[in-house]
Amino acid sequence: MRAATLNGSHASMLATVTSDPRGSRPARSAPWKDVAFEWLTRFFAFVVFSILAAILVSLAIGSQQTLQKYGFSFLWSADWNPVTEEFGALVPIFGTLVTSLIAMLIGVPVSFGIALFLTELSPAWLKRPLGTAIELLAAIPSIIYGMWGLFVFAPLFQAHVQPKLIDAFAGLGLVGALFAGPPLGIGMLTAGLILSIMVIPFITAVMRDVFELVPPLLKESGYGLGATTWEVVWRVVLPYTKVGVIGGIMLGLGRALGETMAVTFVIGNAHRLASSLMAPGNTIASALANEFTEAVGDLYYSALIELGLILFLITTIVLALSKLLLMRLSRGEGSRT
Repeated sequence: MRAATLNGSHASMLATVTSDPRGSRPARSAPWKDVAFEWLTRFFAFVVFSILAAILVSLAIGSQQTLQKYGFSFLWSADWNPVTEEFGALVPIFGTLVTSLIAMLIGVPVSFGIALFLTELSPAWLKRPLGTAIELLAAIPSIIYGMWGLFVFAPLFQAHVQPKLIDAFAGLGLVGALFAGPPLGIGMLTAGLILSIMVIPFITAVMRDVFELVPPLLKESGYGLGATTWEVVWRVVLPYTKVGVIGGIMLGLGRALGETMAVTFVIGNAHRLASSLMAPGNTIASALANEFTEAVGDLYYSALIELGLILFLITTIVLALSKLLLMRLSRGEGSRT
């Protein structure tokens, strides 16, 4: 009798639960909050795209005069003479790309080594102060880097490093031409070196964070199979964190492309196209910083605005190429599995 009573009560409870899919959960008292939150997040996303579109449209409108006068020839013309109103963007574009390339060629390997040391090889007592020092480098204002580069780094570079580079690469054809010329201390090579110091903290911080996200079980499995530290990093850590690593590199590249004050101090600010990295040059950002307040005439002003538009497009193209690279890597992984 008692068992039958218990079975009946159990059946009635089961029927109640199955009839009400929410079980004992209380009904949502204010569903309008979810709807409001959803539309609020959509609004924020729309604001981001609106800001990008507004910047692009404003730059395009401001550069209408040079677009109409020069067209695409503005991109490959090396002329820049405000007196005769002859303008071309080749020298600033060349300087921007070269200094950023130098910065990335130096900054990426150094950042990778620092991040690898912090996550895999550093003793516990050194990991925290070294990581803090890297973060402090990122907090230094760019104008401080520029002043240090002009008054400290450039004289030492001119006296002790540039003469040795000139002598070492003399007579080597194209490589020798890259390091030819008088040792001035300032120039595109100096600007690239300063930029590399500036981007290292950003790339290192991102790489270190993503390396620490790798599950310890994966790395221990590699070590258990007899792999060395380099093999574990190359075959386990990097494939697992490639999206974050490339994101950190793109963050550093964006910083290098748009850096203004530090480059303005040490690049020489010369509208001259030279094959030597020792020679003074110019970048888009430094040209804008130096000449925007002194622009006289609508065409001069329009030329500077178009330089800003070109820098915006270069950054967009770089980000798009990095996204395509990530998509290709993802497809390659899918085909191997």
